Amino acid sequence: MNWANKTVRSIMERTPKLYENGYDSKWSYDYGVILKGFALMWKKTGESTYFQYIREQMDHFIEEEGSIRGYRQDEYNIDHINNGKLLFLLYKETGLEKYRKAAALLREQLASHPRTSEGAFWHKQVYPYQIWLDGLYMGAPFYLEYLLTFEDGNGLEDVTKQFILCEKHTRDAKTGLLYHAWDEKKIQPWCDPATGLSPNFWGRSLGWFVMALADVLELLPKDHRDYNELLRIFRDVLNALRNYQDQASGVWYQVVNLGGRKGNYLEASASSMIVYALAKGIRLGVLDRETWRSTVDKAFEGLIAEFVLETKEGWVNLNKNCQVAGLGGSDRRDGTYAYYISEPIITNDFKGVGAFIQACAEYEGLQL
Repeated sequence: MNWANKTVRSIMERTPKLYENGYDSKWSYDYGVILKGFALMWKKTGESTYFQYIREQMDHFIEEEGSIRGYRQDEYNIDHINNGKLLFLLYKETGLEKYRKAAALLREQLASHPRTSEGAFWHKQVYPYQIWLDGLYMGAPFYLEYLLTFEDGNGLEDVTKQFILCEKHTRDAKTGLLYHAWDEKKIQPWCDPATGLSPNFWGRSLGWFVMALADVLELLPKDHRDYNELLRIFRDVLNALRNYQDQASGVWYQVVNLGGRKGNYLEASASSMIVYALAKGIRLGVLDRETWRSTVDKAFEGLIAEFVLETKEGWVNLNKNCQVAGLGGSDRRDGTYAYYISEPIITNDFKGVGAFIQACAEYEGLQL
């Protein structure tokens, strides 16, 4: 069964306008995750309705002069970059200047976005001096594609160093996993005052990170000085994640390394993201097919068996998605195990469904 196609069809019928789905027309990074799935499916199938769906959702936000409804550059929120990934496709296919101008607006944010002392982007201005794994997915692939498309590929090392610095500061030597976040100033209530690290390995944050690396490795010139280092990081993190793949189900837990602990649960968005990274890595030839094939096969089978239910209309429902998890902003968001398992678990979260489409499209492509 083609689960990618079945899921995009479900979304088009269930939510013809993503921005009316309780988001109050917010420029939300969730849209970009869904629409990247649609872009992948359009590229694979040539189905014009998929491209039209992307355009209709984005045109709700992109004004004729290139401004973006609901976006404020001076918020310096790295999440707000993510939807910009669709602008390259729209500009290439339509030639409309509004898409190029909107992309330039997001590029301007990165030019002045606050950074750590070593040059890593803060996650948000309201989260100063902090690197979150999530932010690598939100900002780095867009930044790389913009430089390659509009700036003659100059300054690519500013993209690659984001990953190098993130791994340097978040990697756990014992497990090889990456902690969710790091505070350079070591003052946040959620961090270890000696290391600046948050205390747990959150599944979706690791998923964001390996998705970002898969997307960057696809575009980054292989002769770039940091290509091999990013490839090493990609393989190392996936090897670490493989050590925590649940043997019974084939998927991953909300708190990755604590599968047997009370309250922990198998989580759909993280598992989908890891499957995407594995399948794409195999397709790109940066992961050895024979070495990784049994891992990705088991994981994909687990995605379907553990998380997917179909409605009587034939729509795909993706269950067991963590709705949201972050650090700071309230005393409750303290990075503890109890916190990560306390957030709502929902069906058809955009982040999860978007990652699921991308995972299915990449994996099902391996079967051809």
